[in-house]
Amino acid sequence: MTQKVAVLGTGKIGEALLSGMIRAGWAPADLLVTARRPERAQELRERHGVTPVSNQEAAKTADTLILTVKPQDMGTLLDELAPHVPADRLVISGAAGIPTSFFEERLAQGTPVVRVMTNTPALVDEAMSVISAGSHATADHLAHAEEIFGAVGKTLRVPESQQDACTALSGSGPAYFFYLVEAMTDAGILLGLPRDKAHDLIVQSAIGAAVMLRDSGEHPVKLRENVTSPAGTTINAIRELENHGVRAALIAALEAARDRSRALASGNS
Repeated sequence: MTQKVAVLGTGKIGEALLSGMIRAGWAPADLLVTARRPERAQELRERHGVTPVSNQEAAKTADTLILTVKPQDMGTLLDELAPHVPADRLVISGAAGIPTSFFEERLAQGTPVVRVMTNTPALVDEAMSVISAGSHATADHLAHAEEIFGAVGKTLRVPESQQDACTALSGSGPAYFFYLVEAMTDAGILLGLPRDKAHDLIVQSAIGAAVMLRDSGEHPVKLRENVTSPAGTTINAIRELENHGVRAALIAALEAARDRSRALASGNS
């Protein structure tokens, strides 16, 4: 039986998901989209061949609803959807910080809800999507969510209690690396390199390091030690990072991101 999937509130991540699903073999005719602006809906139709519909029509006709609106807009969207969502629909939430119970309380009794935190590398099919089941979601529902989000990268199942930590690590994670590259580029300029050359050196070094971490099976400490010669340049740089508390700052930053995710769950703006 053909499964229809609707992406509601289709922004950049929602469009990346649609594009990835189509490349993975989903038929555009089976993909529905909603957008706040009519011109955005038309753009999605022309670019991907998907069908723009209203939120109510998506709720009535799609087998799976993927809600990608901002956390602060989710309550309003659910108020609109609730009268039209049968209890056998799978609802997938991509909103940071909002627990599955928030959806279960507003939708028909027994509605299966799956919570997913993905990240912006979905735009280049390198996302890390973390998946958790709500009270009524089965293994088949989780597998279906993995099939969808696996089209744009890797997936990982975790208990919902770990979602806030995952949001801090991988949901917000790309921004930390962009921030680091920005700082290292500025350092390269300070050391006398043109910006474009500093950028190329750092980006390729980051790509190479990431591939080594992914493919070598080595602990990051071991990989770092392989670069760190006695009395060499690297150990002097590491000493300065430790002197400036970079490790402690990263831990504090991730704790702050986790706490913000929890605050969003409690309704604090």
